[in-house]
Parts: sequence; C-alpha cells; structure tokens
Amino acid sequence: MSVMSQDARAVIVIAATPTPNGDLHVGHLAGPYLSGDIYARRQRALGRRVIYATCTDDSQSYVLASARRNGVTPAELCAKATGDIERSLFAMGISMNGLPPIDDTYRTSVLDFVGRLHRDGRLRLRTVSLPYAQTTGQFLYDGLVGGECPVCLAPSSAGACEGCGHPNNFTDLLCPGNVLDRDEPVAHRECTILVLPTEEYRDRIEEHFAEVSTRWRPHAAQLVREILARPLPDIPVTVPGEWGIAAPFEETPGQILYPWVEAMPASMYATWWAAAQAGDERSELDEHWRAENDAELVYFHGFDNVYHWGLMDLVMLLAHGERYTTPASNVCNEFYELDHAKFSTSRQHLINSTELLQDAPRDLARFFLALTAPEYQRTNFDRENFRILIDERLTVPWNRLAETLEKLTAAVGGVELAVSPEGRRRAQAVADRFTVAYSLPTFSPALAAETVVQQLARLLDAAQQAQARQLPEELGDLLAQLSAVLTGAAPILIDVAQQLRDQGVVLNPSAPAAETIATFALPRLGRRMPSGPAGRLPVRN
Repeated sequence: MSVMSQDARAVIVIAATPTPNGDLHVGHLAGPYLSGDIYARRQRALGRRVIYATCTDDSQSYVLASARRNGVTPAELCAKATGDIERSLFAMGISMNGLPPIDDTYRTSVLDFVGRLHRDGRLRLRTVSLPYAQTTGQFLYDGLVGGECPVCLAPSSAGACEGCGHPNNFTDLLCPGNVLDRDEPVAHRECTILVLPTEEYRDRIEEHFAEVSTRWRPHAAQLVREILARPLPDIPVTVPGEWGIAAPFEETPGQILYPWVEAMPASMYATWWAAAQAGDERSELDEHWRAENDAELVYFHGFDNVYHWGLMDLVMLLAHGERYTTPASNVCNEFYELDHAKFSTSRQHLINSTELLQDAPRDLARFFLALTAPEYQRTNFDRENFRILIDERLTVPWNRLAETLEKLTAAVGGVELAVSPEGRRRAQAVADRFTVAYSLPTFSPALAAETVVQQLARLLDAAQQAQARQLPEELGDLLAQLSAVLTGAAPILIDVAQQLRDQGVVLNPSAPAAETIATFALPRLGRRMPSGPAGRLPVRN
C-alpha cells in the first residue's frame, strides 16, 4: 500500500455539540472529541486545511432539567458548564480554537437557517399530540419526559432512544412521565407546531446513504437501514417550551425552536467562528459549508445521536436544495463504560478529564483513551487496567527503547546515518499501517495506538540485539522505522510530537522514507503510574 495521496480539499470536522449541563467526562472525551482531534491532526499533517469545531447546545431541554435539579437558572448552568467544557478540551489538547459564544450572532445564524426553510415553503403545520404535565400545565419533550422506547422497550427519554437509537417523538414514547416530578400525572394534549416532513426527502436520503454508508461503522449503518425501513418521522421545528430561541413564525405564537434543529446552523456558525480565530474573515456565516466550496465534511458523534446527526441533520441540509455540502462520513462511537456501567452526569457516575489528568500526563491519557475507545462495541474504563496497560505496554518499553537508542547514538556520534533499502521498506510498511488506521472508512485511533504498541516491542528487541552485537551501524535503519512510528503516533502523543519537532525532527506522513537520517533523541514518556490506593482515580457515585 502506498502513502495516502494528498487531498487538496478543505476538511471540516464537527464533533457533536456538547450539552452544557455539566463538564465533559471521560466517556465524552473517548468518543467524538478525541477521535475528531486525532482525525483533524492527521489531516493537517498531510497538508490539508482543517477546521475542527463544535459549540455548546444551550437550548437543549437537558439544560432546563439539570438546572432545576441543581437549583440554578439555565443561564447560570450554561455559563459554568461551558467554562468547564472549554477547560477540559484545552487540558486534553483538543485542537479547537475554543468554544464560540452563544450570542446574537449565533441566534441570527439559526434564525436565518430556519427562516429560509419557512420562506421556501419547506415547513408544514401539523397538529400533534404531546405529553402534557397536567398539574403544572407544561408540554414535555426530549429530556423533560421519560418512559419506555416503543422499539426496544428500554427506559428512554423522548426524541431518540439512547439504547437502540430509534426516534420516538410525540405519542411514540410509552408510559411517559415528567422527569422532574414522577408523581405528576402526564396525559397527551394536541398542539399545532411546524415540522419538516422527512418522508418528502426519502429518495435523496437513500441516495446519499447508498453513497456514504461504506464509510460508516456497521452498527450505526444498520440503525439507519432500520429507520429507513419504516415511515420516516416528521422533524419538529417548533415546540411549546420555555427555554430556547423564540420561534419567529406567526403560525406558532409563543413557541420556541425545537433544540435539535439548531445543530446544523450551530455547526456552520462554529465553523465560521473557528476559521475567523485563525484569520479567515469571511462574512457569510455558512460560506464554508456551501456546496461550491466542496469541503470534506466529517461528523464525530455517539451511537445515541445516529438518528439526529445521521438522518435528521441530513434532512435539514437537503431541505435547502443544493446550497450545502453533505457529510462524507459519520464516525460513530459506542458507549464507553465506567466499571461496567454507563458514564452518567446525572448520577455522578463519572471521571472528569481534570481528574484523569491528575493521575497521568496528557499524552498517556490520550493514548489510553485512543487504545480503549468504544469504536465498534462498548468498552470499559477500568482504573487498575489504566495503570497496568500504560506502564507495561507503553511507558516501560518506550523508555527502555529511548535508553538503548541513546547508547547506540553515543557509539556513532551525532552524524547523518545511512538507511538501507530494507530499512526503508520496513519504515514504509509501518507508515502504511498508520495510513489504514487514519483513513476513512477504516479510521481507528485504537488501531493506531495498537500499532504503536506493537512497533515499540519490535524495535526495542531489535535495538537491544544491535547493542548486544555491538552493531551501532544498524542505528540508521532503527531510527528510520522509529521515525515512521513517531509520525504515526503524533496525532495521539501530541506533547512528545512537539518535543521531537523542537529537535528538528520532521513528522510528515506524506514523505517517503529517506536514504539517510539524522540522529535524534527519543523523549522519555511521562512518569509511571502510581500503584496502590493512591493511584486509583476517583469515581463520584
């Protein structure tokens, strides 16, 4: 396999918009945010222009529910949680330019996006039946109502089931109850809202999915096929609610925009804002997403958002005709569990990024999360396994290799070393393994991290043999292969990569293996994880 050809198109990487009802926990980070960062860093290394962005999803009903539980206003909760989320992203080295403000410019971008659909006649008035809290007189939707999924019968909020992923709007949810007061009687009451009729876009949805489904992971692709096998639900555009952006339409006075319809204009706004921080001063907020610019658009999100990011948001784009690009791929992760139970902010069953980084340097945390991320099935964060795996598979062999190479380098001096044809062939073979790991549809940080582990063990053995045989002339081949490993590891081990660049080491995945290589020092990797009770990460239950 040859090195991946360079694509001149710009790349827009969008991580699922985080709900600001609490800080990001390790389950969040192991999913869309770290995976999106690794993809973005690899594409930048290939010379592509990349915008990696997201923004907080302030209008979500989960903000309202969490605020009421915590005795604060939704605005206060958003402000605190947004600060916590931004600090967590920064602490983990997520290569965004920050989180854009949810301000008047944001709201204007959302209203323009939805208003254009209204003006173009894309929306329909529907009289629907919604769960209704009879004592407080409040319509319930999404995170305000809990019940049973009509498809898998598991406990579920409204909107979409977290377990099986199927949508369940309006009267679909079985046994609905008010999540803020389980004793309050809940019935159904009719209400006239505006919707976007998904079924009218079926042909274009199926055409798009036929084109991109091979770049999806199997579980998520199967869910889309299951949803397409049934009549497609209408997308609510307005709902009777009290927290969110006021709907500007005469037909639905007093209603707000349904929070999920903000995701696409929010992502466009975040893209525009992130580009502006880097000096791109385009005035049109949606210009980066225009079809004529032909950017590669890639979403990163969890399985519970497949319906929203895979189908609903696609329809939001298709309803604008040919104006916008559509996603080249949706990279979807499964649930990351903690002690074999789902991470949960509401139950405080979680580890935040700040707690994780208190126990390990950033590179080690990123590496462990990449290696154990739930790409194709649920995986488990185990605190003892964290310590053992990082020590035994990464830091110990890494630092032994660094020490051995240091001795071999001292024997030859700081000279330019020859790389044999066999050394170049092996270096290229290593580079090709990382190409598979970082390319669509086979994108897999876990494969990249596992490749690092495998190559470390192999190169350590080769280096120790060279030292035992007193053959320092083999160092050129060793360093060429190690350079390929480090280039492949760079999107994950970002601090080590920077130390290497500071030495003048070029980490270019597009470059073929050279015939000579300058000696360099392999930086020592972090500190060993502490053992025993002091080394145990806290879990808040």
